[in-house]
Amino acid sequence: MPCSGRIDPLFILTSLQKGADGVLVSGCHPGECHYLTGNYSARRKFALLKGLLGYVGLEEGRVQFSWVSASEGARFARVVEQVTARITALGPAKQLVKDVPGGFDVAARS
Repeated sequence: MPCSGRIDPLFILTSLQKGADGVLVSGCHPGECHYLTGNYSARRKFALLKGLLGYVGLEEGRVQFSWVSASEGARFARVVEQVTARITALGPAKQLVKDVPGGFDVAARS
């Protein structure tokens, strides 16, 4: 997506239902959005989504949000490494996962 504000929280929920072990959403720093206010919209949506995910029992860290600008390649790489390590430490996701036709092939990811 060209802007984090365009990400529908249902995309994240669907990914988790189809077997993704975790999701990272990254966007421009607040106040630096190329589309003016998209990241403010994203920040509000993600705050509500995190509350919902906690309520349904999803472990903290399965869904992570990060603000990284396009000029911060090294920082983005560190964020991806940290998120990957955190999700790997949590192990395979079980909460919210459904056997959805056409979902991710969990066995192929191992």
